[in-house]
Amino acid sequence: MTCVTWRKSTRSNGSGDCVEVATDLAGIVGLRDSKDPSGPILTFSPAAWTTFIRATKAEDSRH
Repeated sequence: MTCVTWRKSTRSNGSGDCVEVATDLAGIVGLRDSKDPSGPILTFSPAAWTTFIRATKAEDSRH
């Protein structure tokens, strides 16, 4: 995954400690810790990622 474009959340704080997401992969979404870019990468199907994002936004709107 060396030719992947990683992006941070727009809600990332100024310290840069956040997760990074790669959505330009063939059939998967990658997730990694910005503090450890050479560390492990979690992968999700696009459908699972969409479900997670929707659930997170729904929970956020309740608070």
